[in-house]
Amino acid sequence: MKKTALVTGASGGIGKSISESLAAEGYDLLLHYNQNESAAAELAEKLKRSFGIYADILQGDLSTPTGADELTKSIVQPVDAIVLNSGRSHFGLITDVDNATVQEMVQLHVASPYMLTRNLLPGMIRNKSGAIVAVSSIWGETGASCEVLYSMAKGAQHSFVKGLAKELAPSGIRVNAVAPGAVDTNMMNQFNPDELEEIADEIPIGRLAQPKEVAEAAAFLLSEKASYITGQILSVNGGWHC
Repeated sequence: MKKTALVTGASGGIGKSISESLAAEGYDLLLHYNQNESAAAELAEKLKRSFGIYADILQGDLSTPTGADELTKSIVQPVDAIVLNSGRSHFGLITDVDNATVQEMVQLHVASPYMLTRNLLPGMIRNKSGAIVAVSSIWGETGASCEVLYSMAKGAQHSFVKGLAKELAPSGIRVNAVAPGAVDTNMMNQFNPDELEEIADEIPIGRLAQPKEVAEAAAFLLSEKASYITGQILSVNGGWHC
């Protein structure tokens, strides 16, 4: 029987690649976006043509307290897999960050994933099956100066994954995360070419990751090949942190 996956943040670089990987595996897809409707619609049409799957787009602002509940209302079919990929980076000294930014980042990376997962779990629990993958970050493991807020949010995601994995294992549902290092996406646009070269020089493999490399790790964790893996944070960082 065909499975359906919800991918949040599907219009971005990593979300797009994850959607492509899952479509190649035969998943029907619910592609969430916030602002970039045209990119999400274009992706849905491409995946339908290329893989013969069902794909629909869903809008929602997960940085707001009501965003997760509003998105849930637009999901009418059972969901077998959830990819929690929505997010954005934040760079700046802790003393320069205002309360509104803190609240938005925590909502986007922590509270909304929690609420969205909570809302979709009853169907998974009834079916005694399902898989959830969060797209986190290397900074959730190591922390980063001048990215304290982002590090805090991603560290919270790791605790969410580990706790939820234990809670849902008796129901046949697995929960994991991928923690990328530096990935060649628009999130790196804040760095100039010289800075990007310096970052690449710090990575043992010697380059930034491509979105597809993160996507394949996420697709693996959702697949039956990972049937005995739950509660894990899979680092995809080229040896930057071991």
